[in-house]
Amino acid sequence: MITIIQYNSRKLKIDLSQPLDISMKLKGDKSNVNVWYIGPPKIEPEVFDGKVISVDKGAAVNFNTITFNPHAHGTHTETVGHITKEKYSINKHLKQFFFLAEVITVAPEKHGDDYIISAKQLQFALGNKKRDAVVVRTIPNTKEKKSKQYSHTNWTYFKEDAMKLLVRKGVKHLLIDLPSVDREEDGGELKAHKAFWNYGRNLRKDATITELIYVSNDIEDGSYMLNLQIAPFDNDATPSKPILYKIIE
Repeated sequence: MITIIQYNSRKLKIDLSQPLDISMKLKGDKSNVNVWYIGPPKIEPEVFDGKVISVDKGAAVNFNTITFNPHAHGTHTETVGHITKEKYSINKHLKQFFFLAEVITVAPEKHGDDYIISAKQLQFALGNKKRDAVVVRTIPNTKEKKSKQYSHTNWTYFKEDAMKLLVRKGVKHLLIDLPSVDREEDGGELKAHKAFWNYGRNLRKDATITELIYVSNDIEDGSYMLNLQIAPFDNDATPSKPILYKIIE
């Protein structure tokens, strides 16, 4: 299904019949991606009066309760409320859901004992392009990312200057295939988060960070229309399902 979207001053043609899902599914077992030192999510049928409410146990319906943490258990989108005393709900502050996005692939740089993504790398990948959203795929890009247990791995993170560059370029929505834009153990400094949201100054309340995506190797670098789908949680973060659509020239 080909459709034309009026986006700012541009008319963009996209094919809605070919969505490219870059989210990770959430499963109720240990094979689910995990981070931040907690157990796996749980998806379990409720029990009433000793009866398991599941069709395979004789009930009329399936009635599962899901226990998870959006920051730890899969693709999620967060607001500045993640790092502030004030409550900034993703459901309140994310008001638009379609964005012109650029997919880029980055090879993290060795930096002492760490691997980092720098402003220089992002500038090389983006050039002078103006995008509302940037989708960062790191390499190596294997399917192991979908079930990786990230705790105590000292994952790749973004340098503060990289986030400041994105802000200068007007990027409102950053999507990454990592657990966090910051170092796993940084003493609570959160320099990358704070730089992206302009913490301590004029907060960018409408800016979001989406973590733990997975961008298949079949998806080429380039420009796409992004549909950033979220669950309507009144919370700083929510599970999300970002979808890319190719722009037809």
